[in-house]
Amino acid sequence: MKKRALISVSDKNGLTEFAQFLEQNNYELISTGGTFKHLKEAGLNPIQIDEVTNFPEMLDGRVKTLHPKVHGGLLAVRDNEEHMKTVAEHEIGLIDMVIVNLYPFFENVNKNISLDEKVEFIDIGGPSMLRSAAKNFKSVAVITDVADYALVQQEISENGDSTIETRKKLAGKVFNLTSAYDAAISKMLLEEEYPTYLSASYKKVSDLRYGENPHQSAAYYVSTFENGAMKDFEILGGKELSFNNLRDMDLCWKVVNEFKDEMACCAVKHSTPCGVAIGNTALETYAKTFECDPVSIFGGIIGMNYKVDAATAEELNKTFLEIVMAIDFEEEALEILRKKKNLRIIKIKNPVSDKQTWVKIDGGILIQDVDDQFSTDFKVVTETQPTEEQKKALLFSQRVVKYVKSNAIVVSNGVQAFGIGGGQVNRIWATEQAISRAKEIDGGDSPTLWRQKFSGDLVLASDAFFPFRDVVDFCAKEGITAIVQPGGSVKDADSIAAANEYKIPMMFTGMRHFLH
Repeated sequence: MKKRALISVSDKNGLTEFAQFLEQNNYELISTGGTFKHLKEAGLNPIQIDEVTNFPEMLDGRVKTLHPKVHGGLLAVRDNEEHMKTVAEHEIGLIDMVIVNLYPFFENVNKNISLDEKVEFIDIGGPSMLRSAAKNFKSVAVITDVADYALVQQEISENGDSTIETRKKLAGKVFNLTSAYDAAISKMLLEEEYPTYLSASYKKVSDLRYGENPHQSAAYYVSTFENGAMKDFEILGGKELSFNNLRDMDLCWKVVNEFKDEMACCAVKHSTPCGVAIGNTALETYAKTFECDPVSIFGGIIGMNYKVDAATAEELNKTFLEIVMAIDFEEEALEILRKKKNLRIIKIKNPVSDKQTWVKIDGGILIQDVDDQFSTDFKVVTETQPTEEQKKALLFSQRVVKYVKSNAIVVSNGVQAFGIGGGQVNRIWATEQAISRAKEIDGGDSPTLWRQKFSGDLVLASDAFFPFRDVVDFCAKEGITAIVQPGGSVKDADSIAAANEYKIPMMFTGMRHFLH
């Protein structure tokens, strides 16, 4: 008795060869639309689905496989006498294999087309057949992935049929696919920030060598529904990316994208900015970033929101870097950078577009809006008024401090973040750390002699309020000329009083930027 395989695919890769194999192994092929035409043109002998259902396709193809003669043939339990009696009574032929690709909803949901057009890419018949076949995996083999043709073919050649273990795995892949497919559709239609059920729709790009540490496994997934800077970027050179590379790339690119109207460069090491600068040319901007922390940048990641030229590439190659990211590269710059065999060269194509951040906790997940806001309500709270230059410097520092682990302090001269202190359990430690990093030991005959890395005055930004006046006291001692912080402490008056004592202008933003 012949077995039957129902085939309806958009991805025709490898299909002809696999279908030929099935015919040679006593399978009758059932097909629909373009797949039927493809198989006929390849010299095969499929029958059309309406010959099985005795019912024409209708409603512009919306209804063609939604029929008891299809689903009865898929769902009937072969060792259930009542099931077998029922299908016999209704002249329903059993279907032993389903090969189906879904309508390309993932590929079209982000296109600039109308909602009505997107809705037409929602597949109904395909998921229904897949789910029916997958439920009855003890008897039915279901294939959604071209890569699985080879395994099924091998098992049929060796055993006369696919194994139950393989059919179970293939069924699992069906529900994995349809859940992601449904999640993407739900997200498009529901448009709720926090729906009753959290649906995630991501596709694996690659397995990674390991996670944060070599003993941890890891993989890289991208959204099927949303675009973003860490999706569809182009690797122009270098070795494969790691888990830690991707995390650092994400942070680095978000920092430079804070600066919409300036050329900006950021260096990141261990998920922390170690240098940020703005400038007027590609080379100047990178050079200023390097000056922020020439020690920590070693083995780090560089992101630039501008096109990299040859001169900048030459300078980049003077330091060991893991990754160089930019919106584009001159050809000569690429030739220079590629001289470093393992240097990963990344061209970013999509803008930063995350709307939420997800944090996994044991047994649950926390979701919040991304911190994509920035205060426009700066208030001077001291008697001493900041100069316009100080205001610009404070604004620069505040943009950087958003991306430093709390407690976070950034010390800058307005174009370079010389001192970055973060991840401390109290604010005074973060302040001490940031200011000390804004200075460096001479390295000459007097290792205790401190010299400034900067020219001009330094200002300080904090991601959250000062709980005590100690930060202001320390700033005054170290020569900080202006301060910006959110305010909101019950002891704000103490910090304001201290700033007034030292004649240091201080501004409140009214907006905290914790990053944990």
